[in-house]
Amino acid sequence: MNLELKKAIDQISKDKGIDREMLIDTLEEAIRASVTKKYGDKMDIEVTFNEETGEIEVYQFKIVVEEIEDPDTEILMVDALKHDPNVELDDAIGFRLQVEDLGRIAAQSAKQVIIQRMRDAEQEIIFEEYKNRKGEIVSGIIQRRDRSGWIINLGRTEALLPKDKQIPRERFRQGDRVEGLIIEVRKEGRGPQIIITRSDPEYMTALFRREVPEVADGTVNIMGVARDPGLRAKVTVLSQDSNVDPVGACVGIRGSRIHSIVQELRGERIDIVLWSPDIATYAANALSPARISKIAIDDEEKSLEVVVPEDQLTPAIGKKGQNVKLAAKLLGWKIDIFTNTRFNKVHKDRHLLEQLASAAQVSIADFAEAGFDSLEAMAACTNEQLLDIQGISEENIGALRGALNLLISQNREETPEESEPSEVKGLVEGEDADYADGDEA
Repeated sequence: MNLELKKAIDQISKDKGIDREMLIDTLEEAIRASVTKKYGDKMDIEVTFNEETGEIEVYQFKIVVEEIEDPDTEILMVDALKHDPNVELDDAIGFRLQVEDLGRIAAQSAKQVIIQRMRDAEQEIIFEEYKNRKGEIVSGIIQRRDRSGWIINLGRTEALLPKDKQIPRERFRQGDRVEGLIIEVRKEGRGPQIIITRSDPEYMTALFRREVPEVADGTVNIMGVARDPGLRAKVTVLSQDSNVDPVGACVGIRGSRIHSIVQELRGERIDIVLWSPDIATYAANALSPARISKIAIDDEEKSLEVVVPEDQLTPAIGKKGQNVKLAAKLLGWKIDIFTNTRFNKVHKDRHLLEQLASAAQVSIADFAEAGFDSLEAMAACTNEQLLDIQGISEENIGALRGALNLLISQNREETPEESEPSEVKGLVEGEDADYADGDEA
């Protein structure tokens, strides 16, 4: 047993990369716990591994006294002198303890310690390996499903694909091969917990880095990604080399590169958008394939009023607002979309309201705060409702009514009645607007 134990320690240390001293220390601690459990915790014992003999040695220490009160921890002076002639009172003297079944205890402890140390060492190696692989794509086999998501076998360890990191409506079966991006590696009691995603924008960026050499070497930069996972995405690109077309590089010959990414994402449609430092140009690119007439910019509010021809409203919006929603996410700006006719009317209404506010000597902001955006809306209100406007009182409501009627009359003479096309307003990053009459561009 002695030689076998030493050989086992040496072999495990070599094969599994476990520090030999750490293994011996843990083994000694395990045997100390076993002996203490058997003989009681009052005994002062020391466990050591003898490198020469390969034996586990257990020593008991007792205090030298003149009168014994506790035989487990004390020894008489006369008995102590038989072991050590130089001993003095209150000295601690050690005796080799012949523990019954020590060989069996050592064997069991060694087995348990070695197994646990092998497991701990392997988990530590796996953690150290994967913690530096955040942002990498990994591939594995679907093993099982639990409450958190899909458990994926990566070979040496497992990864978790949480439900909220899956592509909606994507279906898996046990044994399917699946890829994902490592986004987190955590230490847990049962081993490293590797979290992967298929729905995050970073996964798409990683796919472009893998499929497009110009992205991998930094010639083409991915400036932004906005995704509606499984349905549609917009990817903004910029070339660092004037001789390289970033859009063409990402698409590839006959769409070969983009097709590989689309296939991996189960048919998710991808728009490649050319980045520009000019927000208006960037917005026009992001709203492609719609043609843009003009864009009004409000830098302070970070909002855009985008004007399109009547026949471009549907492609600008996209199916269920998807096109404009993704563009807003990409830019990080609020986007209002108007047709030419509607834009002209809105601005004319605003101009007329400014005239009315001037006549009534109030601020146009007070009209907006009260919920009025046109003369017609105000004309349909009672005097009591108009008095809710800040700055309007019984004294000046007559002047407001007079100016309102005059402006409406003048406007009717100048502009014949016409139907008003639709508009899309207030789409910002993260909104989920639903447009039943929109079609995907």
